[in-house]
Amino acid sequence: MEASWKKIICKQRQVLFLFLFLALSQAGTEPRRYSVVEETEGSSFVTDLAKDLDLSKSELSRRGARVISKGNKLHLQLDQETGYLLLNEKLDREELCGDTELCVLRFQVLLENPLQFFQAELQVIDINDHAPVFVERDMLLKISESSPPGTAFPLKNAQDVDVGRNNIESYIISPNSYFRVLTRKRNDGRKYPELVLDKALDREEEPELRLTLIAQDGGSPPRSGTAQVYIEVIDINDNAPEFEQPSYSAQIPEDSPIGFLIVRVSATDVDIGVNGEISYSLFQASEEIRKTFEINPMTGDIRLKKHLDFETIQSYEVNIEARDAGNLFGKCTVLTRVMDVNDNTPEVTISSITTPIPENSPETVVMVFSIRDNDSGDNGRMICTIPEDLPFVLKSSVENYYTLETEGKLDRESRAEYNITITVTDLGTPRLKTQHNVTVLVSDVNDNAPAFTQTSYTLFVRENNSPALHIGGVSATDRDAGANAQVTYSLLPPQDPHLPLASLVSINADNGQLFALRALDYEALQALEFRVGATDRGSPALSSQALVRVLVLDANDNSPFVLYPLQNGSAPCTELVPRAAEPGYLVSKVVAVDGDSGQNAWLSYQLLKATEPGLFGVWAHNGEVRTARLLSERDAAKHRLLVLVKDNGEPPLSASVTLHVLLVDGFSQPYLPLPEAAAEPAQADPLTVYLVIALASVSSLFLFSVLAFIAVRLCRRGRAASLGGCSVPEGHFPGHLVDVSGTGTLSQSYQYEVCLKGGSGTNEFKFLKPVISNPPPLSTEREESHTFPNGFSFN
Repeated sequence: MEASWKKIICKQRQVLFLFLFLALSQAGTEPRRYSVVEETEGSSFVTDLAKDLDLSKSELSRRGARVISKGNKLHLQLDQETGYLLLNEKLDREELCGDTELCVLRFQVLLENPLQFFQAELQVIDINDHAPVFVERDMLLKISESSPPGTAFPLKNAQDVDVGRNNIESYIISPNSYFRVLTRKRNDGRKYPELVLDKALDREEEPELRLTLIAQDGGSPPRSGTAQVYIEVIDINDNAPEFEQPSYSAQIPEDSPIGFLIVRVSATDVDIGVNGEISYSLFQASEEIRKTFEINPMTGDIRLKKHLDFETIQSYEVNIEARDAGNLFGKCTVLTRVMDVNDNTPEVTISSITTPIPENSPETVVMVFSIRDNDSGDNGRMICTIPEDLPFVLKSSVENYYTLETEGKLDRESRAEYNITITVTDLGTPRLKTQHNVTVLVSDVNDNAPAFTQTSYTLFVRENNSPALHIGGVSATDRDAGANAQVTYSLLPPQDPHLPLASLVSINADNGQLFALRALDYEALQALEFRVGATDRGSPALSSQALVRVLVLDANDNSPFVLYPLQNGSAPCTELVPRAAEPGYLVSKVVAVDGDSGQNAWLSYQLLKATEPGLFGVWAHNGEVRTARLLSERDAAKHRLLVLVKDNGEPPLSASVTLHVLLVDGFSQPYLPLPEAAAEPAQADPLTVYLVIALASVSSLFLFSVLAFIAVRLCRRGRAASLGGCSVPEGHFPGHLVDVSGTGTLSQSYQYEVCLKGGSGTNEFKFLKPVISNPPPLSTEREESHTFPNGFSFN
């Protein structure tokens, strides 16, 4: 027996290989077809898929080949190393396909990079692994003795879950004198036994019979099942019920409620009495029909017993029996067709998804998915859409497979996340739809350089600052994310290679804060200009620049410096004033400068100490020393004036200068006092030496010119004028503080006038009379010219 079984299996494998060869030879646009015998062990070889697809094994593995089937249950597996298509598990044809004779499992082969689909079918070949089984092992037949020979009595059929020739082939009855059995075939292809009377029955001779009914299939070897048939011969009831029509048909929507009336069958019996009383019942009904339908035994109304599902069963064939009291019966068939309604929403099955997507990438496949609807007709036709305002497109491939792709390059800075709603709508009435949400993330690429909040920054710092003083900061932002948005700040090399930028300013690389490394001096450096760079940490790194100006604010750290009169000479400077000088007579002018700027350089003058208070005064704004009243003979000849020069800073700084004044009676015989004790020698700076040389040269030239001019005037005049005068040009004096630059030069130009007076024992000599050529417009003072008796006026 075992050898015979192996021989059958070998033959079946030969047939399998024959079918496989035919399927491969006809492959083209049609699906590739394969076959396998049911109950074949898992991991068994089905086909060499790499060879069928004309691909090498390495290429098949590189392209990520996968096997996909509907329902997401894989019965096959692909060996990536060998390219063989293997069974994933042992297949049971009856479990997979039920009563369907041709059991075909459809699947697809998916290749990626590039994307490609191949359709294929796997036929599961039935083997005779089930024997026929009678639902009712004991059947009772009551046959009237008046039944004529040739009368047929339908018997309950056996059931065999195998198909084709492995299904029930014939029925056999045990040997007897009265009956034989015929094998009949219904419209659905099922075979049932029919007991035929060959000889008239005689209840008195044999009241009952007991027969064995055998159902045999066509397998090799064949299998069989048995049932006992009990025949009771009854008294004459020679009319069986008859239906009005042998078959009924009905159409019923699948959403019909339980208890819904499908059809009413009707039968009549011409017998009278109890032999004419008819009851209706389901005849030769399968378990599914008994669960789905029920019949009223009195009225013949057939109603629903449970909900229908078109996607599971589309039609039913129900056999109805009408039996009278004498157990005679008639039968009819009710064909019930289930009408589809749109009661199934579309389904979405995702095969693969790629997220995140790098920004700036060209068209990219984000997701591969399939859709299906278990309804039929328009109810099963579907439309797949996504929102139109998104940079994505849907592309249809084969058999309801779609790919979701980017329409162009994505920009993470504009949008970093997309929520895509895939809507699948059928065309039924009413329309049903399914929505599937997919979140696609966009990963960052370093495509944005840091951007400063300002193109240039202006910072202020007061001079004499403390080292490491925080003077301000710069800020830059980067629209990228992660390391691509982390900004590092740095000082860029200055354009002036002699500028020691690294020793003056430093920057915090993390936050852009700027610090002065050492104390700054306004008088040495008023402004500092450099560029700052901001670089992200992407690859490659991107950067940008900003201009930073640091303006040093002046502090009052320089005291006024007196240019005239000089204080470091070997002898003090003595100013000569004639006793005939009028009030307001210009004695001298204190000239000073301040190294600071602005308000800190505004100078004011003040007379701190005088030999005789009230005799001289100092103009606060220009430092001019003038007589305050008429001089008298009682005034001392020598005067010492201490003048204070003070700036306008906060706090104010000052310097003092000593001025020696000598009162003389006239300039005809100039009186030059002997020098006093020389001051302690001091080391003169070059500027002072130059000023002394310049003043000495100018004074010598001036004295020579005066003497020459006096000699010329004396020669022209034969006699002395009765009245002598000295004309003094008008001059304007500013009423505001004088802003003196720090260059060491006078901001105003001066003219000098000499007056000589005669008629006295000693002549008077007047000089250094300033006349301002371009007076400021604020306040003016006019100095009148005075006429001295017995004097000469020189212009």
